[in-house]
Amino acid sequence: MKRDKNIVVVCHCILNCNSKVEGLSEYRGALDFTKKLIDNGIGIVQLPCPEMMIYGIKRWGHTKEQFDNPFYKTQCKNMLEPYIMQFDNYIKNGYNIKGLISIEGSPSCGYKKTCSSSLWSGELSNCTNLDEKLSDVKCIDEMGVFMKQLVSMLESNNLNIPILCLDESNLQESINDILNNLNI
Repeated sequence: MKRDKNIVVVCHCILNCNSKVEGLSEYRGALDFTKKLIDNGIGIVQLPCPEMMIYGIKRWGHTKEQFDNPFYKTQCKNMLEPYIMQFDNYIKNGYNIKGLISIEGSPSCGYKKTCSSSLWSGELSNCTNLDEKLSDVKCIDEMGVFMKQLVSMLESNNLNIPILCLDESNLQESINDILNNLNI
């Protein structure tokens, strides 16, 4: 058996930028650094994209406050349950899940930063205060809704997986940090 038993878990859009809100992707398909993971014998588990699954490709950009509701959180939990079982099985059988890579700024998948606004909601076509709403959208130092659910489920199942942060606003430095943390 030639496998190294090393795995990295990635947020969906790292391997498939097509799931991102239209206009937000700065790359064509998958992020190039994933080739280094593969070249170093690291398996990749791709998490689902809750935003794509629930709202589809034609969705608008959302904020954490819009996703922070019982339905969305329940859907996240339902999507994550099979992954938690997978992670548990891998770890119990001697595999090393070296890290989970988040997407900073995402209202779903941010770990240290998420997109937030108390004003961003409602119909925009007849909005009289659109500039005010737009100026309220910002990154805050909190977890996105999907990531918060994932971290909670990891903790309740005693699964210790390091979380690494991909910050697309500082992409190359962020990738270098991730690769260094993975000892690549």
